[in-house]
Order: sequence, then C-alpha cells, then structure tokens
Amino acid sequence: MKETKLTSVKIIDDLYKNFKSKVVQNGFNLQKLVNRSIYLYNQDEKFEEKIHEEQALTTSGSCF
Repeated sequence: MKETKLTSVKIIDDLYKNFKSKVVQNGFNLQKLVNRSIYLYNQDEKFEEKIHEEQALTTSGSCF
C-alpha cells in the first residue's frame, strides 16, 4: 500500500456541491480526483498549463 498524506483544503461550496451530485452515481470521489489531478499535473505539461490558465472562480481560504 502506498503512503498517503493527510491534508486539508478549502473548496468553493457551489463547486463541491456540483461535483458531489455528478459523482454520486459512479463511485468517483474527491480523493480520486485529487490524486489523478496531481499525477497529471506532475506528468503532463499541457494539463499543467491548463490548470494555470485564468479562471473566473473566486477562491476561499488561503490565496497566493
């Protein structure tokens, strides 16, 4: 079994509610999304660039 790191993040409430309603039927979850997203971010330059594109989202919690 791979080691895991327990983290805490703040997520925009409306985005999370929409995510939960979409994934409840297929067994997908936030942990799977985060792990796959981090993997793609580390391995795929196009994915990394896409993530860094300007988005019209407001952030909650800590901002950089």
